[in-house]
Amino acid sequence: MRAVERVRDARPWVCAAVLLAASAGAAAETVKIAFIDVLSGPFAQAGQVSLNQLREVVSQLNGSSSAGDPTFEIVPFDGKGTPQESTTVLRAAYDQNIRYITQGGGSGVAFALVDAINKQAQRDAEGAMVYLNYSAMDPGLTNDRCSFWHFRFYPSSEMKIDALTSYLKNKPDVKKVFLFNQNYTHGQQVAKASRTYLAKKRPDVQIVGEDYVPIASARDFAPYVAKIASSGADTVITSNWGSDLGLLMKAARDYGLNINFYTMNANNPGIPAQMGSWGTEKVSVIWNWGSNAPTTPALEKTASDYKQKSGEDFIYAAHWNTMHMLREAMRKAHSTNPKKVAFAMEGMKYASPMGEIEMRQSDHQLQAPIYLGTWAKKGSPGVKYDAENTGYGFRNEATWSAAESTQPTTCQMTRPAA
Repeated sequence: MRAVERVRDARPWVCAAVLLAASAGAAAETVKIAFIDVLSGPFAQAGQVSLNQLREVVSQLNGSSSAGDPTFEIVPFDGKGTPQESTTVLRAAYDQNIRYITQGGGSGVAFALVDAINKQAQRDAEGAMVYLNYSAMDPGLTNDRCSFWHFRFYPSSEMKIDALTSYLKNKPDVKKVFLFNQNYTHGQQVAKASRTYLAKKRPDVQIVGEDYVPIASARDFAPYVAKIASSGADTVITSNWGSDLGLLMKAARDYGLNINFYTMNANNPGIPAQMGSWGTEKVSVIWNWGSNAPTTPALEKTASDYKQKSGEDFIYAAHWNTMHMLREAMRKAHSTNPKKVAFAMEGMKYASPMGEIEMRQSDHQLQAPIYLGTWAKKGSPGVKYDAENTGYGFRNEATWSAAESTQPTTCQMTRPAA
């Protein structure tokens, strides 16, 4: 009889243990995120470094999880920088039951992914995929071709050019500008925005040349640099990235071209090493954050610790914002269901290391500060950290708040039933 009583007395404890086990199982739910980007070919370095830094952010995030939070896992897919290959691996990710993807290397790829995800969502909104865009900048992604399933955690090219041309209003030495971009949707949009905003804010500036380079195709940029030099330009505005920017910097350095370069990607892997001392006070980058940016101690520590551990410069702050806001949206939705999480994320405000940021509900464009950095010697005012161990880094030259960097949108978003 006593043995039976002991068994009965143990039942509440057994039930509690079962509940705890179930709770632990829920907390250990794994959410896989497909990283679809360039992992082979001439732009592979940018893709691989981005992947490394996303995994670092995820590792830190998983380490700070609370009970009930999912564990994130990054699954890489080589999109090879082409729309065709990227949509092929998107289908492979879907077949593996992955419902979240992230990509940033190329707006042409981004448009193709959005179209494919929209078609899938039309077939099954409950099984749709959420696209976390960490750097594809074409403004069309949050304007005429906006999608409920797409969220951009990086400023659009138009936001960047608006900020840059505001800065140039106070640079009277800039008088003759050459526009040099890659020949695809993003480069064409940057050239268009540059012409429009310069005409509004610096009508005295003369655009003395405009040229496009086939993306990831040219190996000798000396002819392009000679053309820029012969135009009489004192300033180049370029959205080039990857090897197309690195080779441009190398050719300009070898030529001894002593003019200003305003870029969107000079902080990208391999570019600082090409500039060296030549780029001092010549090359600038407009971006979403840099290690010498003011009042961002949490990200500064992340960058410093990561460089000590890996030897790489931490430049993908968009990954930090993306993953933290994704987890917060899942907490808000009490679910990892893509549709519920997408509804929770739109309109969300988040206290990031760079201040309060907001995922604007109308178009899913992150509203956050924008920074302008200028290449300068480490140890000079404002340059605490160098890039790629060159002894030079980007001094923070200007900052635009989220309110200052905002842009209107033409997005007419179609939403699924809640």
